[in-house]
Amino acid sequence: MMTKAQQVLPPIKDPDVHDQIDRLARRYTGAGGLGIELLSKVGNSADGLIQRLPAFVRVRLDGITRFALNRAFSAASGSRRYFRDRGDWFNRMATSVSGAAGGAGGFAGAMVELPVTVTLLLRAMLGIAAEHGLDPDSDEVRLECLRIFAAAGPMADDDDTDFGLLAVRLSITGQTVQGLISKVAPKLSISLGQKLAAQAAPVLGAFVGASINFAFVRYYQEMARVHFGIMRLAKETGIPQEALVEALRLSIQRIEKRETLKRTQASAS
Repeated sequence: MMTKAQQVLPPIKDPDVHDQIDRLARRYTGAGGLGIELLSKVGNSADGLIQRLPAFVRVRLDGITRFALNRAFSAASGSRRYFRDRGDWFNRMATSVSGAAGGAGGFAGAMVELPVTVTLLLRAMLGIAAEHGLDPDSDEVRLECLRIFAAAGPMADDDDTDFGLLAVRLSITGQTVQGLISKVAPKLSISLGQKLAAQAAPVLGAFVGASINFAFVRYYQEMARVHFGIMRLAKETGIPQEALVEALRLSIQRIEKRETLKRTQASAS
């Protein structure tokens, strides 16, 4: 019996599909941006940020993240019934205001603000799913949001982790939202822990809290557009998602090789 790993994927011959995949690849590689570079300088490294957290916070972070995810779905879905979806900038500014309030309060304020940030991020993702013609109330979309949250995060050192999740997304079958939350929470807690440590720096306070949340929401919005872009493309073309993901992976590799070559040439000149 042929396994998924041995499955021969059909070739993608439509140039329009390749163009759309290339656009998604460029969106993926540009998801971090200058804001994430700034955060990396603030914390020196992701591991360094985590070590800044007090021990009692590190121990509770997984539970806080699990609580935030459980609350976020009902809060985000409920708010969409009463308030229409807004654009990217509105969501980024709303999250920035939340981050500023949390950053001004140090660790205590940042921890209280964490579930609010997760809810705002999730609402932004659901709005992007609706933009792509998908049902934001469906289990399919909710599960995909959790997979996006399970990405390594904007401050991770290993860029392959995000795409690794995207590449194997179809291997996670039969999962309920609650079941996937249990798997996602430990991964998301690392990303949120990095945010929490940088945000709660006493010298930097509210300004960095707002900047961090702005960078985070931008990152997850871009990741959502990649994930939901692949889902929409599969529905519109009938091409298996595995084949689209493989084409996306190759396109990302080409872009990264070109960027590496440019940096090498620039440093040599």
